[in-house]
Order: sequence, then structure tokens, then C-alpha cells
Amino acid sequence: MSETPLEQRIQTLEQQMQDVLKRISVSSPTSSSSQNWRKSLGMFDDHPVMKQIDVAGERIRRQDREPGAA
Repeated sequence: MSETPLEQRIQTLEQQMQDVLKRISVSSPTSSSSQNWRKSLGMFDDHPVMKQIDVAGERIRRQDREPGAA
């Protein structure tokens, strides 16, 4: 621990916290940009790799269900 007076350490921490809060408020998305995820829905529907992923996922889910059905 340093030998700086407690008041000075508190002041430094408060300033650092204000800086962090400013950065958060600047970098946080606005309400209009928070809906941007909706633009990506369905964008890979007809992609061949996505179809392979879907088929593999179905196969895995089917295999997971088989032990439970037995």
C-alpha cells in the first residue's frame, strides 16, 4: 500500500470512475443501433455451409434423444 493520504487516493479513484462511466456512455449503443441484430436474421438461410450445420445439429439432437427413448 502506498503512503498517499486517503483523501487523495479516494479523489483519484473517483476521477477514474468518472472516466470509466464516460467511456461506457460513449460506447454504449443507442436504441436504434440496439436493433441491428435483427438485420442478420436469415442472412445465412440459403448458404450451403449453414445447411450442413443444420443437418449436423439435427443428427446430434436425434442421437441425444435415442438413449432417452430406449
